[in-house]
Amino acid sequence: MATFEAQRFVASHVRSIPRSGIRDFFDIVQGMKDVISLGVGEPDFVTPWHIREAAIYALEKGRTTYTSNLGLPRLRAVLAEHLAERFGVKYQPQTQILIAVGVSEAMDLALRALVNPGDEVIYHEPCYVSYSPSIVLAYGVPVAVSCRPEDGFSVTAEAIERAITPRSKVLILNFPTNPTGGTMTREELLKIAEVACRHNLVVLTDEIYSELTFEGEHVSIAALPGMEERTIFLHGFSKAYAMTGFRIGYACGPAELIEAMMKIHQYSMLCASIISQEAAIEAILHGRGDTERMREQYRLRRNVIVKALNDMGLSCHLPRGSFYAFPCIRSTGLSSKEFAVRLLQEEKVACVPGGAFGPTGEGFVRCCFATSLEQIEEAMRRMARFVERVRR
Repeated sequence: MATFEAQRFVASHVRSIPRSGIRDFFDIVQGMKDVISLGVGEPDFVTPWHIREAAIYALEKGRTTYTSNLGLPRLRAVLAEHLAERFGVKYQPQTQILIAVGVSEAMDLALRALVNPGDEVIYHEPCYVSYSPSIVLAYGVPVAVSCRPEDGFSVTAEAIERAITPRSKVLILNFPTNPTGGTMTREELLKIAEVACRHNLVVLTDEIYSELTFEGEHVSIAALPGMEERTIFLHGFSKAYAMTGFRIGYACGPAELIEAMMKIHQYSMLCASIISQEAAIEAILHGRGDTERMREQYRLRRNVIVKALNDMGLSCHLPRGSFYAFPCIRSTGLSSKEFAVRLLQEEKVACVPGGAFGPTGEGFVRCCFATSLEQIEEAMRRMARFVERVRR
């Protein structure tokens, strides 16, 4: 009888995908004590009580059933009003909004609904770790466009246009950006919108960090002229409302594209948790003050961590959004992974090697400042000590 070799049965496109550089690194962290983590991108705030109470109340009332594949009608209606007011985008709640299991599922649904084998998907790097693998899982071809620190890690229309070929179909944008905190101005987005229209691209805009914009206005490309018909707007509740464990996100766009996404959703996830959807309604209706208070705490922490990083000689631009600092560590002579591993081993401070966010992230590390000011200050003291020692 032939020996069963399980690895041979794994699909080739799955075998080609690397494990998450973030999760691999934090497997090491889990086995260590007294580590200050500047790693996993998760708010350190507990979900506000009134939102948790809405989830508890839903349970007490027996709200434990399936919902429509598209999501609770009331949540979609509330979201439609919120999006029109907050982002200037108008969607019909009956046909143009889909509630998903986090923004990650919404992104996966969009790519699978849009991409044919061999279609090219353009995205900017450094970027969230799942974009390139998600494109591959949809049988697309990832095409990365580099963002530079001297540009504040924004992406230019010229760089996007240079990457376009006859196979280009989709453009992914994520501003404010994980891991750099880069943002975009209205003027920059208007240029990108013109390129997308001229080359007939569909745009997926992941705006999960939009409420955590520190300077300037946040502009959604979906609200710009000519873009509503060719944009899928992705958002969720994890970052702005500290609801990571609720796993609730949504996608909005042209009815035909949302219908295509719903087909995949109904045969895989079926629907998002009704309890999480009930909590999301409460967050939208009454959570703005919570978000503003958390954002101001992140702003304070950002200012402290960026100053400390620059003071120790690690050049770091001031992120205009999100809760990440992305300092350059090339002056230490170490690679990103060497820096992160040694910092963890020698000083028990965890940050993420920049290479986890694509090749253009090499030479940087991501430091998440979604932790207490006291922890940040101690982490910076330890990191400064490490950097001084490395440079001797």
